[in-house]
Amino acid sequence: MAELRHATAAAAATRASSSPAKRDAESSASSSPFVASSSSPRGGGGGDGKDGAPRSSAPLHHQKYHFPSPLRSLLALEDPRSPTASASYRILVAVVACLFVAALVSAPSVWSRINAPYLCRKDGIRLHCPRVNERESLWENPHAAAASWKPCAERRNLVPENETSGYIFIHAEGGLNQQRIAVRMFFPHIISLLKLYCICNAVAIAKIMNATLILPVLKQDQIWKDQTKFEDIFDVDYFINYLKGDVRIVRDIPEWFTEKDELFTSIKRTVKNIPKYASAQFYIDNVLPRIKDKKIMSIKPFVDRLGYDNVPMEINRLRCRVNYHALKFLPEIEEMAEKLATRMRNRTGNVNPYMALHLRFEKGMVGLSFCDFAGTREEKAMMADYRQKQWPRRFKNGSHLWSLALEKRKEGRCPLEPGEIGIILRAMGYTKETQIYVASGQVYGGSNRMAPLRNMFPNLVTKEDLSSKEEIEHFKKHVTSLAALDFLVCLKSDVFVMTHGGNFAKLIIGFRRYMGRHRLKSIKPDKGLMSKFFGDPYMPWATFVEDVMITHQTRTGLPESTFPHYDLWENPLTPCMCRA
Repeated sequence: MAELRHATAAAAATRASSSPAKRDAESSASSSPFVASSSSPRGGGGGDGKDGAPRSSAPLHHQKYHFPSPLRSLLALEDPRSPTASASYRILVAVVACLFVAALVSAPSVWSRINAPYLCRKDGIRLHCPRVNERESLWENPHAAAASWKPCAERRNLVPENETSGYIFIHAEGGLNQQRIAVRMFFPHIISLLKLYCICNAVAIAKIMNATLILPVLKQDQIWKDQTKFEDIFDVDYFINYLKGDVRIVRDIPEWFTEKDELFTSIKRTVKNIPKYASAQFYIDNVLPRIKDKKIMSIKPFVDRLGYDNVPMEINRLRCRVNYHALKFLPEIEEMAEKLATRMRNRTGNVNPYMALHLRFEKGMVGLSFCDFAGTREEKAMMADYRQKQWPRRFKNGSHLWSLALEKRKEGRCPLEPGEIGIILRAMGYTKETQIYVASGQVYGGSNRMAPLRNMFPNLVTKEDLSSKEEIEHFKKHVTSLAALDFLVCLKSDVFVMTHGGNFAKLIIGFRRYMGRHRLKSIKPDKGLMSKFFGDPYMPWATFVEDVMITHQTRTGLPESTFPHYDLWENPLTPCMCRA
């Protein structure tokens, strides 16, 4: 009976060992490199130990593990030159070597991307900016935009060359036509800031020719009757001292030069016919020889007579040094502007941010644009007469104006009306309580034209509203001083918004980019896209808001390279800023 039971158990064991499940389990266990081996390292028999006795089942953590042949060879557990090394070892080594080489090659690129500064890339007319994990703010650009760049056009401790090639003298002016248009717009900012351009370019040209610059004269405006001198608006001593390492600057014409009248009237003493945006080499080849010959020469006209892309990088950096560091307003102008900005921030009783709006909708700007705007028949007829009188060549017979006006509006070349900019700002998320400082001349259409904007944003104020009659009267002596006040209050604002192009807005945006390091928002509306939205009466408000938000995500003064033919006054990044 016992033999029968023994035979039955043996047969069952044989069947179990030959079952498919048992064979699959054994096969998968033997193929795993991390399963304890049941064979002796020397190839001993079966499951027996060295003496042939069955191996005892030890705990798992006491069992010895063996790696596959390629891994054992790689870990120096087996000689790769031995006959047991397989082709898989060579493949593994090749893969590891390739990965190592790829890591070495890509490491610099990966590191540079990790540490790359915040910089937007221009693709046609669109600007693509890096994404950041920050909550969007109505009042500030992303922190990465501010932390990536720093100003680097500060004063250098250099000593100019001992010898000078001669003296140059310029009139800082805006040109007769530009002055005439500025007057018709009742807006003096363009005159004042064109003079500022001239001063920056005058220093740059003196550096190019190693000449001594006679302190520029701000040309007296015959229509505004403004007789502002350089020392009436800027700190002359600071200006000369700050730039002494770059250029020699003297206050007056040298005493040994007795023919002062010729400097203003004589052709022999005047360099004319300098092309617009001339190169540095043009001045060296054509102007410098005359200065060396005559010792003192005046240059006029002088607006836009020096290029940007055709001069050395250091010259553009010098222009930034003049604009952002050397030209310092007089203390009384700085103090009054600070008072106005402080009053703007405290109008609600608590410290609040404020917006500065550069509203370009004066009569001259509307007329010069040749765009069509809403208004009565009488207003349109009066504007047509005004345009025909002031610009007869452009007006022709007036039959072409409607199609031309539509085309210009689609291209974004028409000034935004006060009501239009109000709609855009509300779509961006600015509320009715927003405090807005308006830098503007006399708006065409008066209070009726301003009514839509004032209904949406009742807290609109000007410098006259923020100051007493006695305070502002002192600055009315010089039109340029009033422009300087608007300039500084806009500069100190939390958000700056422009409605149309112009030198004033360019300087503000460039200054805020340079000194604020791109943290301060400077909004530049996409007027062409807005014209399409305003022309669709069936567009829902929610869709309009979404389109406005998406369109203006990258139009807030973010860092971008100063691309060719780009005005460095609006974007000084490439020549004048460095990685922080």
